[in-house]
Amino acid sequence: MASAKKTAKKPAKTSNLDKEELLEFYREMLLIRRFEEKAGQLYGMGLIGGFCHLYIGQEAIVVGLEANAKEGDQRVTSYRDHGHMLACGMDPKGVMAELTGREGGYSRGKGGSMHMFSREKNFYGGHGIVGAQVPIGAGLAFANWYRENDNVSFAYFGDGAANQGQVYETFNMASLWKLPCVFVIENNKYAMGTSLQRASSTPDLYTRGAAFGIPGEAVDGMDVLAVKAAGEKAVAHCRAGKGPYILEMNTYRYRGHSMSDPAKYRTREEVQKVKEERDPIDHVRDLLLTGKHASEADLKVIDKDIKKIVIEAADFASESPEPALSELYTDILAEAN
Repeated sequence: MASAKKTAKKPAKTSNLDKEELLEFYREMLLIRRFEEKAGQLYGMGLIGGFCHLYIGQEAIVVGLEANAKEGDQRVTSYRDHGHMLACGMDPKGVMAELTGREGGYSRGKGGSMHMFSREKNFYGGHGIVGAQVPIGAGLAFANWYRENDNVSFAYFGDGAANQGQVYETFNMASLWKLPCVFVIENNKYAMGTSLQRASSTPDLYTRGAAFGIPGEAVDGMDVLAVKAAGEKAVAHCRAGKGPYILEMNTYRYRGHSMSDPAKYRTREEVQKVKEERDPIDHVRDLLLTGKHASEADLKVIDKDIKKIVIEAADFASESPEPALSELYTDILAEAN
């Protein structure tokens, strides 16, 4: 049976870190943070309708894992998906326009927060049904295995979805066929509002694949360098033809489950403690400053550039027209080749 292990966080040696990599991680995580903050503002103004689930606090996961992706690799996730879109290179303007239901959005304003796609970036959603994206991720991996193209799929899901039955059906088939799929459990501790301790008989979710012979490990999901290192190992395992791998990313979301969730199931003090002690962006900022890879002035320039990108995305969304009524009848059927 494949092993499952728990890894401890190791302090990084700032002198040995790659300056450009750290700066890129800082930019990407900050873009996600500022974009999500702006999305929250637009939601409060009534410019974003329906559901809206923000990724604030979890930025290190998708940024660290995308550092291991190559051209052709795919990703699929659930409804907390804006960060994944931005990390794989989707245009913030198109993402924001889709959130506001405008024609300039990735799904021409018809998908909204939970249902936008990009074939160009191999982003396959955004899915509103809890856990439904996991078998889709395995299906993408099956296509890679069948085509022998050396690509890997990343299937993201949360601690709540980890209890869904289709997840284990997927584990079984992925293991049987040795599919190149990295199953990423974004464990933010509360699912929709119920703590992991009350919902799971096994506190370590990375062990859920042991019965199927799938190796896995727990990772500090608030440390982008730890995420990247674990992702590198998991991706190498998949590309070597050894089958799937499970990564449990221990993380924390700062906001409620969705914009309509007041998050009264936890204390303000708990949230503030995580922000002060474990914030993923502050962690990289500290590495840059203490390692003398960047100055406060350098980081202010990056902050300014990111704010400009987000403002331009919001402006583009507000100026883009609403989709024509004829869009109701497009994208219903697809011609098979």
